[in-house]
Amino acid sequence: MDPPEGPRVTQPQDVAMETVQLLTPEGTRVADARYDHRVAHLDADALRGFYADMVLTRRFDTEATALQRQGELGLFTPSMGQEAAQVGSAHALAPQDWAFPAYREHGVLHVRGVDLVDVLKQFRGVEHGGWDPAEHHVHLFTLVVGAHPLHAVGYAMGMQRDGVVGTGDPQRDAGVIAYLGDGATSQGDVSEALVFAGASDAPVVFFVQNNQWAISVPVGTQSKVPLAQRGQGFGIPTVRVDGNDVLASYAVTAEAMERAHRGHGPTFIEAVTYRMGAHTTSDDPLRYREDDEVAAWRAKDPIDRLRRYLESAGELPQDFLADLEARSEALARHVRDGVHAMTAPEPTSMFDHVYASPHSLVQSERAWFEQYESGLAEGGAR
Repeated sequence: MDPPEGPRVTQPQDVAMETVQLLTPEGTRVADARYDHRVAHLDADALRGFYADMVLTRRFDTEATALQRQGELGLFTPSMGQEAAQVGSAHALAPQDWAFPAYREHGVLHVRGVDLVDVLKQFRGVEHGGWDPAEHHVHLFTLVVGAHPLHAVGYAMGMQRDGVVGTGDPQRDAGVIAYLGDGATSQGDVSEALVFAGASDAPVVFFVQNNQWAISVPVGTQSKVPLAQRGQGFGIPTVRVDGNDVLASYAVTAEAMERAHRGHGPTFIEAVTYRMGAHTTSDDPLRYREDDEVAAWRAKDPIDRLRRYLESAGELPQDFLADLEARSEALARHVRDGVHAMTAPEPTSMFDHVYASPHSLVQSERAWFEQYESGLAEGGAR
């Protein structure tokens, strides 16, 4: 006997809430009195830059996925489909702002100037991080789901105390953006981060990429209302944006970061997008997603959307596309060559950088390990 059918799970999209959109999936510009001025300065060159960054991010994504399938990487976290949310929001950041990514924000890192080969050092298993956070103002990836928003809020509160918020100097005022997924909003650490951010008016933006799936758990199982409403419960201004629209993603983030710079507190952004690939390369989305769902979201592809807009405006010349194709292939070669050149670190390097200063326990463990390794070498085994 079949069990009784349970109550229908309400999908967040069923709940009426305004979603900011400046470009339709067909590439048609939509007027919005609140946000039009945020993108008015973006000329054709700037938009082609957005387009190129999304194309290059996706090329990196496909190349890294192929390298993992070839056994060159232990794991990889694809970002295909989320390029507009990442590239648009990253372009809205000032150089002095800090970004705290989760583990698939390749587009953010690319815009902030991180060599994408460095991203793969962690997935190759040769480094714990891969790049210098201070150089790019981008924190390292955090693989523990939902842990880093607390770090981001703490950093933002430190900015308040350092006096770099609300000074009126656009070259000095700074803020923080924390990137997280829909699944992370169900974690207790994120709730704690929202509590501290709301209570202290921290200059932080919570940028939630709602890609519809927390591994195999649909967002409707996690929340019966739009995720943006979770921010409201903590007294934090919220906005819901079409995350496949690079212009809208840029506009809402620019406004939120301006609020942070001025000392007006945090903002919660829900960017509605879709993970077109797997959660990681160890995941099989065919086991839990319907083909019709994937096809419907492919029709909203963020790269195709901006391409259609630029083509309709006559602002996507063939020489630009040919150059971009060459840049894409050069990036792919750079990624392949960079990964193949990575070598295993010295085994004792695992004891480096555990603490900021020498620690007796770590030192004793290092000494034991060195003695152990020496014994193996003397015995002819390694």
